[in-house]
Amino acid sequence: MPAVSIVVPTYNRLPRLKQVIAALEKQTHPMADVEVIIVSDGSTDGTHEYVRDLSTPLNLRFVPQENAGPAAARNNGIRNAHGEIILFIDDDVVPSLELVAQHLRVHAGHTNRVVMGPMLNPPDFAFSPWVAWEQAMLMKQYQAMQRGDWPATARQFYTGNTSLPRQILLASGGFDERFRRAEDIELAYRLEHQGVEFIFCMQAIGYHYAERSFGSWIQIPYTYGRYEVLFSHEQQSALLDFILEEFEDRNRLTRMIIALGLDRPRLSSQIQTLITWVANHSYQIGGPGKRISQVGYSAIFNLRYYQGVADALGGRQAFYGGVKARVVGKPAAS
Repeated sequence: MPAVSIVVPTYNRLPRLKQVIAALEKQTHPMADVEVIIVSDGSTDGTHEYVRDLSTPLNLRFVPQENAGPAAARNNGIRNAHGEIILFIDDDVVPSLELVAQHLRVHAGHTNRVVMGPMLNPPDFAFSPWVAWEQAMLMKQYQAMQRGDWPATARQFYTGNTSLPRQILLASGGFDERFRRAEDIELAYRLEHQGVEFIFCMQAIGYHYAERSFGSWIQIPYTYGRYEVLFSHEQQSALLDFILEEFEDRNRLTRMIIALGLDRPRLSSQIQTLITWVANHSYQIGGPGKRISQVGYSAIFNLRYYQGVADALGGRQAFYGGVKARVVGKPAAS
């Protein structure tokens, strides 16, 4: 039985997948007791032919499936895995040479841990401005956890670079295939309820070659906002309380932009267009302009996120009613 099963779901990213495989072949940890399971979620870019004909020293298994989303692909990987530990790596996250060894180091002697590694900026890759903002926000989280400002939680569970015991995954039921986004966070909240410990390991580095259109990027916070309300209701957790209380910690400018745009589609679109123009041009200027760019993308992200929250709650009035109830210490209506 292998010690580790590395599950790599992939969809039409063959050039990056080749980099991931090459990096796994060079790991410092002996790969004789590691299996690699590549699950193609209906790829049409030559992935099947490439992996089928690949000559590699890795104990590699290829699992093709019809396109069904990342949750289904990861579940398929879990079903085909035999290792005590399952390590999830995304097809655009190229592992550093120590990644596998560092995950196993933190798991050693423990049976109830989720280990999360960072997804850092590759030195040979230029991000689009909105993805650069996203990476900067992730780095802030990594640095805060490193300093001990707060511990790792379910909200940092990103399956681009995460490992946990296979038995814990099986007991949880795996990923919920209803969701094609935020499926990792949904699983993490269930794991948290099971009493699983979340550990962040800065040394388990993966390099994230993130490529995302602005149209795709702007859908992410809205979807997360809607889904996190749904997760809170389905799991009867305090997540919704946290979301609404967290809103009060946003800076005044962000809260003002949200107040202007929430539930006003035309005005919201105009605000987003203006801020996007300023953010893009500021990013190109560089220097202090990049700071202005980050502020702009933060405002857009928050407006979209809280619009998702508001829509899931029933609209603007329900959202601000919930915020007010929590500020004064009263329970809000569900």
